[in-house]
This record gives sequence, C-alpha cells and structure tokens, in this order.
Amino acid sequence: MISEKNYTKSQLIFLLTLRFAIGWHVLYEGISKVINPQWTSADFLHESQGILSGFAKWILSNADLLATIDVLNAWGLVLIGLALIFGFLFKPAAIIGSILIFIYYLSVPPLVGYEYTLPSDGSNLIINRTLIEAIALFGLALFPTNRIFGLDHFFQSHFKKRTKNG
Repeated sequence: MISEKNYTKSQLIFLLTLRFAIGWHVLYEGISKVINPQWTSADFLHESQGILSGFAKWILSNADLLATIDVLNAWGLVLIGLALIFGFLFKPAAIIGSILIFIYYLSVPPLVGYEYTLPSDGSNLIINRTLIEAIALFGLALFPTNRIFGLDHFFQSHFKKRTKNG
C-alpha cells in the first residue's frame, strides 16, 4: 500500500504541484477549445510534417471525421485535466494524456528542416515543452499520488470501510 510515508514531504509537495500544474494546463487547453465555437484542429493538422502527417491528412480529408476528432480532442483534454487535478482515475488519465500529448509532438516535431506557419514556443530542437509535458505525465503515472491525495484515495478508503463493516 502506498502511503505518505513512502515520500518525503517535499517530494509529495513537488509531485502534487506537478500533477496540479499539468492538470490545469491540460484542462485549460480543453476548456479554451470547448468554449470557442470557431476552434478546430484543422490548422494544427495542416502543419503536420512529422511521422503522423499522413494520418493528419486523412483526418483533414473527411469533414465529419475532423468534427469528431475536434470534439474528442477538446473534451478529452477537459476530462484528462479534471482527472489529474482531482486524482480520479489518475493513472489511466496520466497515461492517456501522455499518449495524446506525444501524438501532438509526433505530428509537429521540432526538427531541422521543418518550417511551421503557426507560432511556436521559442526555438526548439528535438526537445520542446510538448515532449517534456508528455514525459512528465508518463512519469507522474509511476507515482500514485492519487492514493494519498485525490478522489481515488477517498473512494478506496470508503470502499475499504464498507467492506470491513459488513
């Protein structure tokens, strides 16, 4: 059983801060897409030059598929962000979030020779904030802070109490 005793106070504070910060960023990215009726992933997909560029072109070739991807992407980000912040279904949310963000990275990687028209996040070569966030999310999945502080802990404790009491 994982408990607070497995982490120093500063380790736990750092892991929880990282979990909340990434959760907030992912949640906000999702909300900004959900509330903007003009938002579409089409501009991002048009930029794709990475290993997933063929997949991006396939999505762009079908308006219904693009609309479905837009809804799944926006609401997926919202749900992943909420799960990270509240520590609910944390491990699957962190892994799915890591995969989703890594897909963004593979679609528009910061490699020599690739030119993008959308504004970038500074000058990057191979490593950018998208890749760092994907790696950090995967790493967070390895540290079950949700079992110490989160809804998963609450539900697990509540379930154990109910099964002990009969």
